[in-house]
Amino acid sequence: MASFLRGKQAGMQNDLSANILPGSFVPDDRARYGINSQIGCIAYEPVQSLLAIGTNESKFGSGRIYVFGQSRVQKLLIPNRRCSFVDLQFCANRLISLDDHHEVTKWDLDTGRKLTSFRAPGAASCILTDPMLDWCFIGMQSGEIVAYDLDRERMSPFRLPNFWTEHDPSARAVAIVSMQLHPRDIGKLLIAYTHGVVIYSFKQNAPNKFFEYQIPPGAPGGSCQLVKSSRRPKVTQALWHPTGTFVLTAHDDGSLVFWDSKDGRVVMARTLYEHNIDRPVPNPPATSEPKHPYVRIAWCCKQNPEDSGLLIAGGHKLDEPSNGLTFIDFGVTPNYTTSSWQILSDYTKGKHQHTLETPPGAEVANFYLVPRLSPHFAGAQDPIAILTLLSSGEIITMSFPSGYPISPTNQLHPSVSFVHPFATKFAVTELDRGRWLGMVENRNQGEPILKGGAEAQRTRRRFEGRTIIQVAHADSTVRIWDVGHGDEIENSSQLQVDIARALDRYEDVNITAMTLASGTGEFAAGTSRGEVVMYRWGGNEYFGRPSNQKVESNPGGMSDISSRSEPSLKSGLQPSSLYEMMQGPISALKTSDAGFVAAGSENGFFSIIDLRGPSIMFQASMTDFVKQEKRSSFLKSRSHAPSAKEWPVVIEFGVMTLDDDKYSSICCFVGTNMGKVITFKLLPSDGGYSATLAGVVNLNDKVISISPIVADTGKPALATGPAVAGLREGRHVNGLLVVVTQSEARIFKPATSKGASKSFDDYLCDAAAVTEFELQGMALVGVFGDRITRAFSLPGLKELGSYPLPMMDGSRADNAVVTENGEVFCWTGPSELAILSVWGSGEEIQNTADKIINPALEVPPRPTISNVQWISGTQYVLPTDLDLLIGGPNRPPSKRMVNATTAMERDLRAGPSSSSAPGSQEGWGDYLTRQLNERTERLNIMNDSLDSAADASQRWAEDANKFVNKQKRNMLLGSITSKFS
Repeated sequence: MASFLRGKQAGMQNDLSANILPGSFVPDDRARYGINSQIGCIAYEPVQSLLAIGTNESKFGSGRIYVFGQSRVQKLLIPNRRCSFVDLQFCANRLISLDDHHEVTKWDLDTGRKLTSFRAPGAASCILTDPMLDWCFIGMQSGEIVAYDLDRERMSPFRLPNFWTEHDPSARAVAIVSMQLHPRDIGKLLIAYTHGVVIYSFKQNAPNKFFEYQIPPGAPGGSCQLVKSSRRPKVTQALWHPTGTFVLTAHDDGSLVFWDSKDGRVVMARTLYEHNIDRPVPNPPATSEPKHPYVRIAWCCKQNPEDSGLLIAGGHKLDEPSNGLTFIDFGVTPNYTTSSWQILSDYTKGKHQHTLETPPGAEVANFYLVPRLSPHFAGAQDPIAILTLLSSGEIITMSFPSGYPISPTNQLHPSVSFVHPFATKFAVTELDRGRWLGMVENRNQGEPILKGGAEAQRTRRRFEGRTIIQVAHADSTVRIWDVGHGDEIENSSQLQVDIARALDRYEDVNITAMTLASGTGEFAAGTSRGEVVMYRWGGNEYFGRPSNQKVESNPGGMSDISSRSEPSLKSGLQPSSLYEMMQGPISALKTSDAGFVAAGSENGFFSIIDLRGPSIMFQASMTDFVKQEKRSSFLKSRSHAPSAKEWPVVIEFGVMTLDDDKYSSICCFVGTNMGKVITFKLLPSDGGYSATLAGVVNLNDKVISISPIVADTGKPALATGPAVAGLREGRHVNGLLVVVTQSEARIFKPATSKGASKSFDDYLCDAAAVTEFELQGMALVGVFGDRITRAFSLPGLKELGSYPLPMMDGSRADNAVVTENGEVFCWTGPSELAILSVWGSGEEIQNTADKIINPALEVPPRPTISNVQWISGTQYVLPTDLDLLIGGPNRPPSKRMVNATTAMERDLRAGPSSSSAPGSQEGWGDYLTRQLNERTERLNIMNDSLDSAADASQRWAEDANKFVNKQKRNMLLGSITSKFS
């Protein structure tokens, strides 16, 4: 009976929800966009061109691993128990992770499942993998190193003791801080302990070099302190030069020490500012200069590994305002054999040094290089970009080595953009499919960062409208893209607008409101200073050249800002107009397909802009609409308490017949924070339009949503192009408003009738909309403060169903959005959105079926030692040899060895040309004998060549001596003969 009465009161004859069966309101958890928690580690794989991001455990959930490829390719890796990920490393199409429970896990990237895991025998401090090896080395806090067989998925008997405590028994609390394999000789391992550094030889099964940095009395050291005793600063990291010529150690006092890797001598000790800091000075500085600790150092190189430089995070003085990355370019490495000690020392000073700026106020937590092709040289060969992780948890991408910011738009997955920098606000619009397909911006960009993976085939599009999200970020950019419906996304590209550039102001730019027209694609954004920036799709007449036109400020008026378009954007959303309302932060904003923009501010002002001018066609204050209410309240007790401020919070445009009008018109509906719904009628006037007040309806409290609908069908009665065109033909639209406030839902005919209502007694509503259940009917769907979504029938407002939203962040429930096609968007944490389809079957979120690994892409061969090094006695160790040294003689052949044996047998069967290849069953002793014979043979060949060269040189010298003696004799005889003539 209540439902029947509400229908009569609302003026709605049809039950729009009659065909919706009980149990239909069961939301599907469809998608996640963003990163669920603070980022802990990142890894990049250059061969497959993939990016992996590991997060920390927080109140928003366990740590996770996100793997991203090109466009929308994504895979989510979820651990079995809650943990935080400490390190990620790609290893030959596998992903290896280390978490804070000291568990090492191997993941299958195509299925997203865990292949195997093991608990380290103690507290693990770091892991080390190599693309050409089947081993994962785990460095322990005890100083020991163990190895795990990634191919056979078991621990190896290989175990290295704490070499430093054996070298210096008096040392205490010696832990491993880093490990790195020699970039060319895989048989050498650089182990950095807190007290010193060791080079371990797999071939000799023993350490052959120890490096201990000691600052003598009177030397300033990295801290620039005058100390009369020697000091031994702790090591924080050690790394190889790309050719292995030098070893670099970083220390906790700010020292960078370059060592000769062959004889262990110090080549140079320096900081970012001073050189030769390990030498005593007569006049040391009076005060110390504390510095930021070194966070990470990478020894980068170009395609030619001899041309290198250091990329350093940390090491700056504490009182310096800049805290970015430092790049020291060394240039080409001098020839070690022919260079003097002074030349080597001068090389470590660098050719030039510059800082790669990061945002002020945020420290660099880590950085990760993006190599062009090679995974070798510790992932630092020929990098094109740097992914910098800030202490705030945000990511910034910079070009290498210039340090110019790189926008993630159309470079990285949309989920990464939620932390690049943090997303602050979002809005959702159902945009016409044809319009969206044509909205592909043309922007100058560098080569793509992510090119790997392949998207799985998805179902054909489900709706003609596309769900387009607009996400505002902390750097005042807005990115616009299609979130899809779990179907095929035909246009997966992203659009970007720069609000700060459009305002010509780069500080204090906070976006408070956004709107996108559903038919025309016109976009507008409002700021906390009361500005409204409007964008239109089109070409850029200033493409490739910045405009010098000055746009004067025009408070309260409109300005043309087309000259502020981005020079790199050839076609896309271009800034067109700026409305400087300047009446407090913009609290509500709406763009209509009919060519109008309405804006409201927190100071209680409201304006309507006609984009055909553009011009301001209406301005008013909310106080103008409450005077009548104050005059009617004279019977109430007189009170001098000031009235609460009122401002617009929701704006919507529609086309319908108001009250007793004989015609339909364009209407603008404004909902306020105090529960008023104000209706304006927009009518043609003198070649333009004018707005007049049609009526005011008072509701209980803050308006959450306004949905104009057609009374007979429940379809949206919006001010679209076809609807406005029908007004010229005299079409009537019998429309109603479905208005939801925090505590009630009301259906009424505007502009003044009360209609029917339903109160929410036990919960407050945070978001609502009239949604369509395809082929079944219409219903009102809301998201409520108790983290439950509910559906109500129309017009009876009877509850059809409810469903909990356990993933929703309750503190941000008022930012949730409900769309017309029945999708709920809500925050699950600081930087992740959940998308649910309410008319579903209760499906849990599924991992994507995207293909991550391309098996046709092979890892390039690992760099090896030079011929000169080989001839001089350096033993060349193959990865298969290392398998024997680490795995022992009883280890079954690895898949790599089996494949190599198969290839050899195939080559042997191919013909006699392959008969010289060594047999696949060659033992370790036979291998060493063969290698020694080959080296001896080459040495004999070289000796023969040198002997031949010496003989030829001797013969030439004898001939030259005979010729000189002959010339001397002829000169003497010639002088004597001349005297007798």
